[in-house]
Amino acid sequence: MTEKEVTIKNRAGIHARPAALIVQTANKFASKIHMIKDNEEINAKSIMGIITLGAGYNTNLRIRAEGPDEQEAVNALAELFERRFEEE
Repeated sequence: MTEKEVTIKNRAGIHARPAALIVQTANKFASKIHMIKDNEEINAKSIMGIITLGAGYNTNLRIRAEGPDEQEAVNALAELFERRFEEE
């Protein structure tokens, strides 16, 4: 299992477009991928799950992956957060 903490840096937080980017990226990997906010854990391959997290600007999340490509999956998703989902 691989885990990494990320911070939402784009001002609008995770809305429909960033959620879609997360799902598209997560679906490229075979690993099971989850995102955790506080005590709520959702499947990163589910757009509804991501949107219902209600993750806004400066929110800390953990990305957790388990499977054959877990490290690559976590790194790819963390890169989306670092690039602010290409919004700024």
